[in-house]
Amino acid sequence: MKNTFTLLIIFFSISSIYAQRPGGYSSGDAQITGKISGQLMDSESNEPISYASIVVKKDDKQINGTISEDDGSFKITDLPLGQYKVLISFIGYETTTLDAELTPKNPDVNLQTVKLSGGIKQLDEVVVQGEKELVENKIDKIVYNAENDVANKGGDASDVLRRAPLLNVDLEGNVSLRGSQNVRILVNGKPSSMFASNPGDALKSIPADNIKSVEVITSPSAKYDGEGTAGIINIITKKSAPEGFAGSIDTSIGTQSNRGVLNINAGKGRLGVNTSASAFYSPEREGSFDYYREDIIEGQSRILSEKGPNLSNRLGFFGTASAFYDFNAFHSVSTSFRLRGFSSDRTNKVDGSFEDPVNNISQQYNRNTITDNLFSGYEWSLDYIYKFPGTKGQELSASYKLDGNIQNQDYLIQQQDTNGSDSNLFQDQRNNNDGTNKENTVQLDYVHPFNDNIKIELGGKAILRDVDSDFQYDTLNTTTGNYNNDPTRTDLFIYNQNVGAGYISSTFKFGEKYGLNAGVRYEYTEIEGHFKVQDSPFSNNYHNWLPSATLSRKIGKFNTLKASYSRRIQRPSMRVINPYVEINNNRSQSFGNPSLDPELTDQYELSYGMFVKQFSINTSLFYRKTTQTIESFLDVNDEGLATTTYRNIGENESFGVNFYSSVTMLKFITLRGGINVYTYNTSGIINDQKLTRKAVVWDGNLNSSFKFNKGWKADMFGFFRAPRQTLQGTNPSFSIFIVGVNKEINEKFSLGVRIVEPFFADKEFGGELKGENFIQTTNTSIPFRSFGINLTYKFGKLDFNQRTRKSKINNQDQGTDTQQGQEF
Repeated sequence: MKNTFTLLIIFFSISSIYAQRPGGYSSGDAQITGKISGQLMDSESNEPISYASIVVKKDDKQINGTISEDDGSFKITDLPLGQYKVLISFIGYETTTLDAELTPKNPDVNLQTVKLSGGIKQLDEVVVQGEKELVENKIDKIVYNAENDVANKGGDASDVLRRAPLLNVDLEGNVSLRGSQNVRILVNGKPSSMFASNPGDALKSIPADNIKSVEVITSPSAKYDGEGTAGIINIITKKSAPEGFAGSIDTSIGTQSNRGVLNINAGKGRLGVNTSASAFYSPEREGSFDYYREDIIEGQSRILSEKGPNLSNRLGFFGTASAFYDFNAFHSVSTSFRLRGFSSDRTNKVDGSFEDPVNNISQQYNRNTITDNLFSGYEWSLDYIYKFPGTKGQELSASYKLDGNIQNQDYLIQQQDTNGSDSNLFQDQRNNNDGTNKENTVQLDYVHPFNDNIKIELGGKAILRDVDSDFQYDTLNTTTGNYNNDPTRTDLFIYNQNVGAGYISSTFKFGEKYGLNAGVRYEYTEIEGHFKVQDSPFSNNYHNWLPSATLSRKIGKFNTLKASYSRRIQRPSMRVINPYVEINNNRSQSFGNPSLDPELTDQYELSYGMFVKQFSINTSLFYRKTTQTIESFLDVNDEGLATTTYRNIGENESFGVNFYSSVTMLKFITLRGGINVYTYNTSGIINDQKLTRKAVVWDGNLNSSFKFNKGWKADMFGFFRAPRQTLQGTNPSFSIFIVGVNKEINEKFSLGVRIVEPFFADKEFGGELKGENFIQTTNTSIPFRSFGINLTYKFGKLDFNQRTRKSKINNQDQGTDTQQGQEF
C-alpha cells in the first residue's frame, strides 16, 4: 500500500495549498447563495395551483425558474444575493409580480401563500416545462428519469434498468451495457458490495418506487472509479427534505410478485431526514428444465439427458435511512445507512438418464436438488463537504463508507437410481458456502474552478476489501445414514484486495461551441489470498494508468457532437474468484478462479445528439478492444463430469452502433425507443487450442406513454435481446412486454394496474455450448404472465411558513451539495 499512501500525501498537499488561499468570508464579497420559496393558491377556492411558472428576474434578465408542485409549493435555489422580481403565471390567471431581496442576514425569502386571481395574462417569453423529459442527454451521460414512468410501479430495479437507453437486463437480472456485462453499478454515486457476488439478486431487492433516475455513463471521466470496462450505471434514489413531515405508502399485489414500500421524509431548519422500508415476496411458481449433453469419447457418443419441473420462491426486504445537516453556507455533513436481506429457495425434480458405452454405464435415475440461498448486508456512509467562500464552485469533500455483505448457500442432492447404478460416483451429497465481504473506503475530492471556462478536479481513494468463503462438502454414508465430511473439498478461503487511486481531471470551454474534459487516473491493486487447510498462498500486484478525454462541439442551439476515449479496468468480482465448488448435480459443478487477471479495455466513441422541444435523437458509433477477457468456460472430462469456471480467454474486439429517439405527439402521446447493434469478435488459446468466434448481436426496446385527462396515465413497454455470445456458444435470449395503467384519484391516492406478458403465460429460454468433445443444449420454461394492482397513498403536510433561525445566514436546500449558511 506504499503507492496508495504516497498518492494520498500528494493529494493532501495540493488540497492544503488551495485551502490556505486568502479570501475568507466577508459580508461584501462572499458568494453566499439563497433561495426563494412559497405556495400558490387560487384566490377564490383556496385550492393549490400546480404546474404554474415561477420566473426570477434581475435587471429584466431571467436568472432562474421552476414550476409549482402538486400542492402549489415552489422553491428556487442557488440564487446569488441581491434584489429580484418574481413573476408568477399560469393559464387562466393574471400574472403576479413580487419583489424579493436576498441579503447576507436573510438569504432565504419565503413568500408564504401567494394567491392568484383569474385573468388571461401570462408570460410569453418564458417556457417552463411541467415535468422532466423521461430521457435527458447531457454532456457526460444519459439520464433516465424513472420516477416519471408509470410502468415502473410495483417493479424492482431490474425492471427500471430495462427501460434505460443502452442497457439490457436478462432473466437473472444481469445487466449489460452495449453488449458487455462488465459494468460498474453505483447507488447515489457510490459503489456497493451488494453487487459483488450476485448483481441480479441485488437489483431485485431494490423497489422501483425508490428510484428517482438512472444515469448511463459510457465514457467516464478520470474522477470515476476505473472499474467497469463497458461503463458506469449510477442509480439515484429518491430523497427529499420538506419543511415538516410527509410520506407515502406504495403497495403492489400480483400473481407473481408482491411488494410494499414505506417512505417518510421530515425536515426542520437545516436538518433533513429520509427513511424508506420495503418488503417483497414472490410466491412459489413451477417451471420446467430440459438438459441434453452429448460427448464424443473414443469415437463413441456418451449422452446425458435430464428434464423435470422446478419450484422457486423469493422473499426479502430493503431499508434505508439518511440525514443531512448544514452548519452554515460552507460546512455540511450527511450520513446514510442501508440494510438488506434476500432469500431464495429452489427445488429441482429431475428424471435423468446417462448412457456411457466407453465406461459401460447405463443408468436411469430420479434426483431432487434443494437449494437455499440467503443474502444480507449493510452499508454506512459519512460525507463532509466544505465550500470555499471566495470562489463559487470551489469545494473539498471527504467520505467514509463501511460496507458488508453476507451470502450463505446450501445445496442438498438426493438421487435414486431406477435402472442401473454408478454408486462409486453418485452418493447423496450436500454442500454449503458461508461467505462474507467487508469493505472500508476513504475518499477525498477537490474541485477548483479558475474561472467560468477552466476547472480542475483531483482526488484520492483507498479501498480495503476482506473476503472470506467458508465452504464444506459432505456425502451420505448409506450404511449409517449419516453425512460424512470430505476434507479434500472443505476449507476456508481468505482473500484480501486493496486498491489505492488518485486522479486529476480538467474541464475547458473554448468559446460558446467547444468543450474538453481530459484527465488521468492511477490505480494500484494489491491482492493476497490463502486457504486455511491447504498450504497454497498466492499474491498479485499491478498498477494501471487510465486516461480519458471527451471533446464536444455544439452545432446550433440543439445539436451536439461528441468524441471520446477512455481506458477502463475490470477486476474479477467475488462471484468469479470464489473457489468454492458448487455442486449443481452429480455430473456438473462450478467454481471460481482466484488467479484471474483483470480485464483492460480501450474504447473510442463518436456520438451525436439533437433535442428540439418534443423530439430528440441520440446516436453513437463505438469501437472497444478488451484484453484478458474474462468468460465462463465449460470442460467435460473422460468420466462425464462437467466443470464450469472462469478464465482469461483472450482478446475481444467490438464495433457497434446505438440509436435512441423520443417524440411527443398530440401533446399526450410519447414514443421512445432504441436499438443497439454490435459485433462479438473473440479469440484465444485454451488448452493449447486456438478458439475464435464471431457474431453480430442486437437488442432494442420500444416504449409508448399516454397522458389523458382527469389523472389517467398509461404505458406500454417491449424489450428484446438476442442470444448473448460466448467463446463456446450462446446463452439464452430474453424479451418482455409490460402494460401499465395508473389513475390519480386525488392528491393523496393513486391506483394502477400492471400486466407482464399478457399474451404468453410461460416463456422459454434456450442456450447452446460447444466444446472440443461435447455439445450441450438447455431449455428452461418459467411462468411469466403476471397481473398486479398498485396503490399509492401520500400522507403528512409540508410547512412553508417562515421560521426564525439563530444563524444570520442560512439555507435549507435539498441535498448536501447545494446547502448554504453562515461560516464558522
